[in-house]
Amino acid sequence: VMFTGSTAVATLLQRNLAGRLDPQGRPTPLIAETGGLNAMIVDSSALTEQVVVDILASAFDSAGQRCSALRLLCIQEDVADHTLKMLRGAMAECRMGNPERLSTDIGPVIDAEAKANIERHIQAMRNKGNAVYQAVQEHPQDRAEWQSGTFIKPTLIELDQVSDLDKEIFGPVLHVVRFARNALPQLIDQINAGGYGLTLGVHTRIDETIAQVTASAKVGNLYVNRNMVGAVVGVQPFGGEGLSGTGPKAGGPLYLYRLLSSRPETALSATFDRQDAERPADGTLREALLEQHKALTAWAQQDKPELAAICQRYATLAQAGTVRLLTGPTGERNTFSLLPRERVLCLADNEQDALVQLAAVTSVGSQALWPDDELHRKLRQALPQAVQGRIALAKDLFATHFDAVIYHGDADQLRTLCEQIAARDGAIVSVQGFARGDTQLLLERLLIERSLSVNTAAAGGNASLMTIG
Repeated sequence: VMFTGSTAVATLLQRNLAGRLDPQGRPTPLIAETGGLNAMIVDSSALTEQVVVDILASAFDSAGQRCSALRLLCIQEDVADHTLKMLRGAMAECRMGNPERLSTDIGPVIDAEAKANIERHIQAMRNKGNAVYQAVQEHPQDRAEWQSGTFIKPTLIELDQVSDLDKEIFGPVLHVVRFARNALPQLIDQINAGGYGLTLGVHTRIDETIAQVTASAKVGNLYVNRNMVGAVVGVQPFGGEGLSGTGPKAGGPLYLYRLLSSRPETALSATFDRQDAERPADGTLREALLEQHKALTAWAQQDKPELAAICQRYATLAQAGTVRLLTGPTGERNTFSLLPRERVLCLADNEQDALVQLAAVTSVGSQALWPDDELHRKLRQALPQAVQGRIALAKDLFATHFDAVIYHGDADQLRTLCEQIAARDGAIVSVQGFARGDTQLLLERLLIERSLSVNTAAAGGNASLMTIG
């Protein structure tokens, strides 16, 4: 099942599919791409004219009805008044009306129900005392259309803090939060705490700020010094994480493989090898991610040759920690990264399968979550100290955070497990189910994909001078 829409509907689909297994006893695949509380961070070094143009496109193109549209503008307090003054002036120049006319900037929202929901949100914000600004060009022809159409004027709402916006408003409504320069790390944490992870933009001419935001933000698509909408297939593979989707990314190298019921084990590696022959991947991060996997491999080589061979196989196949440069237009740099999921719930009723699961998890650099029972406690104690550090034990597994599941066992138990996983609140979690003894685990299901698009042609002078003193 491939779905694009709201997080709530995606969750309903997951719960309906959870009790269904295919003829091979595997869970029905669900690829869900949902929305987000997409933020743009603007600091005092950014070029205001460029920022305003990119905000208009990101927040109000298609009347804000893109899943990637800008919903939350986070602007450094030192330049907030000046930037917002220019933004309000630019909004007042927008023309709202029939989108068939080339002169129209903002068209209608999808239907009367959507219009009513957006208007209720705007009024609720007014009632709370938030400053609300709405403006468009006034044309007699347009005003006649506004009466019969489902139009919402482009809207700017100032908030006190990021947490004041707790749901996606699917329309031409932009929320604004001011932040202090030294509070940037806390701002990123607050954005991440919302649980959504579709798109995020940053406007700055300071390289350290770019590195800080891109390293800390938990989103699928990041945009630097450019607008946040209009991802191009093959150039910016598109999709989110957390509450914003399951992956794999549309237009990315993993997507079609998710649709196959079977494939050669080396198929994905062959795909990447062809790409890497033209543009070699950057594997700088891989060494650190494989540290515990190497310790597990060395331990297995002492008296578990079959496990050692599996470890070596997984290390060859795993793609975690790789960064690849994608083709794109001149003046833009696009990269695609594969990173480990944070924690993988591993469920097995025997030592052999538990160790195979652990080999898969460590090969991508994730943490394993094991049941706190006698089998797993004893097995963990026998492992090298470095490997033990990558394993968490829990009595109440479903009350503990995890973002992927590997299961070995009976199909009936797998069906029950899928239903239990689907009943949890929060992000949709993918379950891999296998018969006992199966080692054909899909390592890419333990990864998250992130795309980074940088406007390398962004103008604005020598930003390195701003960091002096």
